[in-house]
Amino acid sequence: MKKLIVSLVTMLAVATAYAASEKSADSIEDRLKPVGELCMAGDECAAAVVEVASAGGARSGEEVYTSKCAMCHATGASGAPKLGDVAAWAPRIEKGMDTLYTHAINGFNAMPAKGLCFDCSDEEINAAVDHMVAGSK
Repeated sequence: MKKLIVSLVTMLAVATAYAASEKSADSIEDRLKPVGELCMAGDECAAAVVEVASAGGARSGEEVYTSKCAMCHATGASGAPKLGDVAAWAPRIEKGMDTLYTHAINGFNAMPAKGLCFDCSDEEINAAVDHMVAGSK
């Protein structure tokens, strides 16, 4: 009798564990799903992203500065020249606008390419540089 009770309890425990593991496996699978989906160039979803980005037209230099560049150029983070700091900007401006544009687009010293503004066109970056230079003379 004792062996029968032990066997029944063991079978019940195994059945419960199996049922729990099935539910657990499903919840683990749900938690491991990617947060987003990968969209490669040429896929239909990639075209939609381009359309959204270009739908509003080019942003002004002030808009790009305010939304992207100000994080560093308003605070001086990593040695970025602050907007309006004439002394910091003068030697940079002396190098010429083409050099400033190239550095802003390709990165220079601590500044990463396009200041990490991956949705900015080269023209928008140039407009942001123009804005910062105009405000720092």
